[in-house]
Amino acid sequence: MIYPIHVYGSPVLHKVSEPVTEFDDDLKQLVQDMYETTEEAPGVGLAAPQIGLDKAMFVWIYDDHDGPERGVAINPTLLIEPIDTQEPDKYEDAEGCLSFPGYPFPLRRSPYAVLRAQDENGEWYELEAEGWFARILQHEYDHLQGRVFVDRLHGKTAKRVAQIMKAEKWGVPGIEWTPGEDSPYEADE
Repeated sequence: MIYPIHVYGSPVLHKVSEPVTEFDDDLKQLVQDMYETTEEAPGVGLAAPQIGLDKAMFVWIYDDHDGPERGVAINPTLLIEPIDTQEPDKYEDAEGCLSFPGYPFPLRRSPYAVLRAQDENGEWYELEAEGWFARILQHEYDHLQGRVFVDRLHGKTAKRVAQIMKAEKWGVPGIEWTPGEDSPYEADE
């Protein structure tokens, strides 16, 4: 099943997610649906709040690293190295979000992260991530903390975000798009 993606302003995107307590067949199906939605979007990660679910979980699909190509993090904690204070590079630090579609912005992230989470069976695991994979984990973990990446921007970039939200009429509940149907990315392909 492909889920609609909630856009900035949906209340579930701006609150701390509730822990997952039931590890059953419904959860396993949800994980598969989240992978399918991520691929269709297309994206490299998707958090449950982005599809309107108040659950502390996210998936990733990313094969350009030494770790697992795809995975699920349920009830995660994330440890990161301190982020340096340099200005983000316009190209190397550009980050986008399915919940703020079509508008990437440069953002500094830690180059290293340690994820501790449960899988769809409730088994705990830990993995280390570097580079873009570490960025993906930080981005998705932020969603579970009620934060969209543009919330981390400041100065002129934050003003540009406010202009975009006004022009797109975002920042209010009820706006969503469905991958494969009304994708904001289709014009770019």
